[in-house]
Amino acid sequence: MTISDFLIIPATAAHVEYAEAICNEMFESAKARGTGIARRKPEYVARKMDEGKAVIALHKDGRWAGFCYIETWSHGDYVANSGLIVNPEFRKVGLAKAIKKRVFELSREKYPKSKIFGLTTGLAVMKINSDLGYEPVTYSELTQDEEFWKGCQSCVNYDILMSKDRKNCMCTAMLWDPEEKERELKEKIQRRAEAKERLDRISKKQSLLKRIEAKLWKSTKKIVASVIPVGVKPVKGF
Repeated sequence: MTISDFLIIPATAAHVEYAEAICNEMFESAKARGTGIARRKPEYVARKMDEGKAVIALHKDGRWAGFCYIETWSHGDYVANSGLIVNPEFRKVGLAKAIKKRVFELSREKYPKSKIFGLTTGLAVMKINSDLGYEPVTYSELTQDEEFWKGCQSCVNYDILMSKDRKNCMCTAMLWDPEEKERELKEKIQRRAEAKERLDRISKKQSLLKRIEAKLWKSTKKIVASVIPVGVKPVKGF
């Protein structure tokens, strides 16, 4: 089984039939990890599908294989890709990474100016986020929307979060900031332009030196030819 056996697409109302199974697997997976997420009802997941704010992976035989949805916070200033889940039957083929990449792209399409963030304890998810360009940040850089933080109430670490005034917890916060990425891109383009300019200057100097060297060599040969008597063998090198 390979990733080519799956279709990874934005979910639609046609996929609502999978909502209950997806929610059940989300809950069981969180329980097995010993962590918690805001438990979602099938109706909530179905609404995300209907709104086009989710990505679903389907095996070629029609079974659901993975899922992730988009949530917006602080009036759309922040976006979270939440509820990433892979059907246990289809794990270890790279689905999590593929789904995260597609839902990230969907988030950028729908909310190009929003900051995209996530909270996770999973090293695999951190690696995927890092590959997408997310960077670790403090909790203060995330949305301060109370509704978002209420979602942590079902987590076994919620007391730790509150005891630290929501400044940190067991999860690592990661953020993708479009403004920061745009600045980085501009700086990269500027550095490349400056490097090209330096290379052009060096190339021009080298070309000029070669022309000067050729001219000097030609002049030297003429001078040597004019001062060495006829029949005298010139020194080797001239």
